[in-house]
Amino acid sequence: MPKKPKNIGKPPEVLADSQSLKSLPDDIRKGYQVYEWRHACAILSNDFPSEYNDIIEILRNFRLNRSAILSPGGQKSKVASAIDGAFYGKNPPWIEKNFSTQIVVDGASTDSPTHNVDCYRNGVAVEIEWNNKDPFFDRDLNNFRLLFDLRVVSVGVIITRSDALQDLFDQLGRGKSYGASTTHLSKLLPRLRGGGGGGCPVLIFGITQARYVED
Repeated sequence: MPKKPKNIGKPPEVLADSQSLKSLPDDIRKGYQVYEWRHACAILSNDFPSEYNDIIEILRNFRLNRSAILSPGGQKSKVASAIDGAFYGKNPPWIEKNFSTQIVVDGASTDSPTHNVDCYRNGVAVEIEWNNKDPFFDRDLNNFRLLFDLRVVSVGVIITRSDALQDLFDQLGRGKSYGASTTHLSKLLPRLRGGGGGGCPVLIFGITQARYVED
């Protein structure tokens, strides 16, 4: 009897060195820590080239300004607002999207709304998690899972920060504002490995100090 190929039946993994990730532009790989779940990068680049190109261009143009780090906290940080604004300014624009969903049991329907997606276009959902409480990752991944199962999202993308930025925050005297229980890669990757996103392909970009500029 022929041997079963080793990859058959093997559970999916969070990858940082897949062939599709290696094909990302060098400046993106140098400026961000990139991970994927369930071949997200290959699906995004091949099936959604317009959305993929927008994401690459926005990440390429993004700069982590010193003034944004030093800015007092508020409802939405300057970092998240800058990334959101770049998506909303595209043509056609990405939009903040809330999906109206219902659960129907024996003909009786109950509203079951999803959380807003920060930026959405053509089946691609992008969440920006710069400095929220880390349970926001659970919300994002569960939202991706649900919307993927409902066939309205094909790929989820999360833009967050790398752990290594903590040294920079400490140097700038802002370390306490970016605590261990806020959104960064070490809080996201275990959730993804644990299946938090279900079957939804997920692509992750962690902002590194390579994007930092003095302004």
